[in-house]
Amino acid sequence: MKKDKVIFFDTTLRDGEQSPGASMNLKEKLLVANQLAVLGVDVIEAGFPVSSPGDFDAVETISRQIKTSTIAGLCRASEKDIKTCWDAVRYAKKPRIHIFLATSDLHIKKKLQKTRTQILNMAVKAVKYGKGLCNDIEFSAEDAGRSDMDFLCKVVEAVIDAGANTVNIPDTVGYTTPVEFGNKIAEIKKRAHNIDKTIISVHCHNDLGLAVANSLSAIENGARQVECTINGIGERAGNASLEELAMALRVRPHYYNVRHSIKTNELYNASKLVSRLTGISVQVNKAIVGANAFAHESGIHQDGILKARETYEIMNPSDVGVPESSLVLGKHSGRHAFFKRIKDLGYRLANKESELLFEKFKNLADKKKTVFNEDIVALIEEGATSCCKETFVLDYFSAASGTGTVPTATVKILKNENNKKQAKPIVFREAACGSGPVDAAYKAIDKIVKMDIKLTEFSLRAVSSGEDALGEVFLKAKYKGMVYSGKGASTDIVEASTKAYMQVINKAIVD
Repeated sequence: MKKDKVIFFDTTLRDGEQSPGASMNLKEKLLVANQLAVLGVDVIEAGFPVSSPGDFDAVETISRQIKTSTIAGLCRASEKDIKTCWDAVRYAKKPRIHIFLATSDLHIKKKLQKTRTQILNMAVKAVKYGKGLCNDIEFSAEDAGRSDMDFLCKVVEAVIDAGANTVNIPDTVGYTTPVEFGNKIAEIKKRAHNIDKTIISVHCHNDLGLAVANSLSAIENGARQVECTINGIGERAGNASLEELAMALRVRPHYYNVRHSIKTNELYNASKLVSRLTGISVQVNKAIVGANAFAHESGIHQDGILKARETYEIMNPSDVGVPESSLVLGKHSGRHAFFKRIKDLGYRLANKESELLFEKFKNLADKKKTVFNEDIVALIEEGATSCCKETFVLDYFSAASGTGTVPTATVKILKNENNKKQAKPIVFREAACGSGPVDAAYKAIDKIVKMDIKLTEFSLRAVSSGEDALGEVFLKAKYKGMVYSGKGASTDIVEASTKAYMQVINKAIVD
């Protein structure tokens, strides 16, 4: 007898991006979407099209480019939202409209200020309207975890009759416990007379640290779609972690007795990509993809592993794509070796992008003896995080500091105006003093751009090992109430910091 399939619905680009400061630009979203497709994700929720022009463009672009996965867009239960969503996903080979509406009395009364009858009618009307546009409709009963069971079942039956292909039961605020949530799914399966006409989905949040446990309990009780994110990122404490769900089902196949299409050896690549693009680090003891997930320090553990890996590892590192070897490249390496390594790392770049990357690699190789895998990935993703159009370009900088001296910095910045008649960019030069060389460089830049930017977060890490390690700076800053992120990499910390700051400035100008 063939096992039931569990559909993996990834919402990293929608719910995951709603993590404060985790927003991504179009190029970054495309990188993630392509990785999700390689990973074997069944449904990619690409965004919330009506929320902003940028989100609409991202969903539309992903719909045009990704052919293997269903592409979904989220929308509220209104004709404007649904039509906008359809306009964005309609170009997908397999489009889906995902409609949500709250069903808990708390949300109905306090947030929506409506009655249960009004909510039921709105849900049915929305699904019918969506069905007239798209054959694949998903309906989410927001805050189902705290919804009255009688009313929830009534809504589920009504939207299925209206044409919903998938009915999502979200634990929107992470309130339920595994046994409780599993029982809720079993009760819906038992009481909704037409439930066999649809797929039950679950979307669990991690406010009590139970998102994965609740999702697995739902699968045990009949749910056949799980909504999750890479690294479990998302609103507040995040969502159910895709990598943990996929490996739980793989490691315990006889217990759950289901199958899925996730290519688990791509989990590590996906985790690293999302972490670096969003700036949200993966905790070292994170299951499956954390730095310590396959690390052993205890002598007893090491002895056991040497004798038989299974003594202390229930998974093989290669099952999740954890790399076990280092890449050694230097200034004498040629194009063929470099381009092959890019491909081996899982990246597919256009010829022009590859050539630009090779130039950056050569410049880096002149500064350090060995270029590692991590250095190359940092160069690739630094290019992805940059703005499509750079109004201000750093042409030159110089910084000086030392014991008993005042740190100073001088910068030369080129400004590209929108006026097409302008033949050359405008050149600005400024110098400033600061509490340190980075602060001085930022103050010199501020004199030129004249933007009131407030730095809120600054982090520095070594991308690789050694005295000449590539340093990566990630920062967040506020401008006119919006939070922007920037990233820069260099063997010179001041240069990396300046690159990151220039990214923030150009992103703020584009918005």
